[in-house]
Amino acid sequence: MIIVYMSIISNCNESAITHAASSLVNGNLVSFPTETVYGLGANATNIDAISRIYAVKGRPLGHPLIVHISSIELLSEWAREIPEYAIKLAKSFWPGPMTLILPRTSLAQNFITGSQDNVGIRVPNHPIALKLLKKFEFLGGKGIAAPSANRFGAVSPTSALDVQSELGHFLAKNDLILDGGNCQVGIESTIIDCTKKIPFILRPGVITSDLVQEKTEVKMGTNFQESFEPNVRIPGNFDSHYSPKAQVILHGQPKSGDGYIALSKIITPKGTIRLASPRDNNEFAREIYRALRMADKKGLSRVFVVSPNMDGIGLAINDRLKKSARHSPGIII
Repeated sequence: MIIVYMSIISNCNESAITHAASSLVNGNLVSFPTETVYGLGANATNIDAISRIYAVKGRPLGHPLIVHISSIELLSEWAREIPEYAIKLAKSFWPGPMTLILPRTSLAQNFITGSQDNVGIRVPNHPIALKLLKKFEFLGGKGIAAPSANRFGAVSPTSALDVQSELGHFLAKNDLILDGGNCQVGIESTIIDCTKKIPFILRPGVITSDLVQEKTEVKMGTNFQESFEPNVRIPGNFDSHYSPKAQVILHGQPKSGDGYIALSKIITPKGTIRLASPRDNNEFAREIYRALRMADKKGLSRVFVVSPNMDGIGLAINDRLKKSARHSPGIII
């Protein structure tokens, strides 16, 4: 039996997955969990369904979407001129939190790529996402386009209730939200440009250049910020993004009544409201978006964040925090 309340499917059994896949085939939107954040999915070859993603999110037209597929075997349907190092990356980290940017085939239309000659592809590592993709492909689908399931520029959702709270008023009656619990990584996938002689990280994530070197011996570009070109557009590359309504502050001294986020070893300043106390960088990533959303639920005007070090996923956390702070009124970073 499918349990549905306020567009949320809480029991994602085989019947529920089939229902969701059929809904995608019919042009509806389905929000689903991945290991990173929740995505807002649509049939990647249906221009009308893709247009609804942009409308629901308030996303700028021409900002590209990532296409999700179920396995590396389907990569050649979407991408061409795939370098050997990209195959090595895919075999090492898929399913997983890594998106590859590759030259597109004719299947990847302008409404997916933002009229660019490349396309972003990912195989997510979440059982519900993979079951949904496989069922959708069984029904004739080629891939699911899925940006994060939030309004454009806002904090990405890491639970089904986050999606409902953020997008519930924008979704239609036949749209669905699949509840897969809290996301295990907590921030978006690493995006790697595979259109050059060597790969460059365009957006940092849990798959770091050190991890790539360790697992594949593939030489990486040394600084993801240097790899941008003026005509390259990817999800999350605006200067300001990932932002709550509250002002995010990364330096200075918090005041009484401010929200406070820091590693558990750091004492909470007197009068501040502790929103998260992660024990390490991986836990910091899992909790940061939830904590920023909590600040808004509590009606806080400011959130003071002590950024973690740059180890591992720390680089990605700092990237998200800086963009979140730049969006805030009276910027203090």
